[in-house]
Amino acid sequence: MKIVAIYHNKGGVGKTTVSINLAAGLRNQGHRVLLIDLDSQANSTFATGLVKFQFEEEDDLRGKNVRDILASGDFDFIPDIMRQSHYFNIPEIDVIPSHISLIEAQYQLNQIRASQTRLIKKLKREEDHYDFVIIDTPPSRDIYAQVAIIAANYLIIPSDMKPFANQGLSSVRSFLKEIDGFREGIGRQPIKILGVLPSKISTNHRAFENTFPRQKETIVQKYNFPVMDSIIFERAAFSHSINQTHIIGDIDIPDPKSIFAYASQHPSANQAASEFESLTAEVLSSMEKL
Repeated sequence: MKIVAIYHNKGGVGKTTVSINLAAGLRNQGHRVLLIDLDSQANSTFATGLVKFQFEEEDDLRGKNVRDILASGDFDFIPDIMRQSHYFNIPEIDVIPSHISLIEAQYQLNQIRASQTRLIKKLKREEDHYDFVIIDTPPSRDIYAQVAIIAANYLIIPSDMKPFANQGLSSVRSFLKEIDGFREGIGRQPIKILGVLPSKISTNHRAFENTFPRQKETIVQKYNFPVMDSIIFERAAFSHSINQTHIIGDIDIPDPKSIFAYASQHPSANQAASEFESLTAEVLSSMEKL
């Protein structure tokens, strides 16, 4: 079982888009995939079709989400919390949902040192059930980001390659150094960095030709991170796929799709889907080399 964290401390760089569609790409190749949403914004939870309620009293995620996995060592294991994505992809993927209540739970979890390693221990029980675990993380250095990077074997850092995202890589580097120190203390090897993934890159040909090479060089030379070969461009198809709805009565119910499922109905999205096919292939190939 290979565990991949999708992390950057800069928001808006496409972490959720990468998380959900990489999970779908691996699933489409026949791998058994678990997606874990560790961001209190719960974007991956929404994007995989698990937020169907319109009113707070209908919320069926409050008492069964990733917080429960971290809060207890004796119960609330992966199979107890796991949901299957809902009309998101063919085939569907397994999901550990997030919830807005993660914000209020953060203080409590920070007081319990065991919270940092409970995800590792509970994933260990599932080694025979999954080939890949993809973890969507918050854009921060909080307990949830720590848990994700402590648990992961591999790291992908999505970045729009713009100045603020690049400058944030220094903080990412120091954060990883801290976490690797903790990992060493619990007998885990340093996390393996698959690379910075160019994400939400402008499709403007002139900007791409003139600016992108310099952005890549900055990341390699100044921040000492490898840059992945795959590129995820900024395409309307990604937002359209997540914002699909269908009407039941008088209510629009969210009906998000993976980029692959969306492209099967909207051929204009084929190029976006092919970018994630390429990313999936690169991830599998890179893991064999590391």
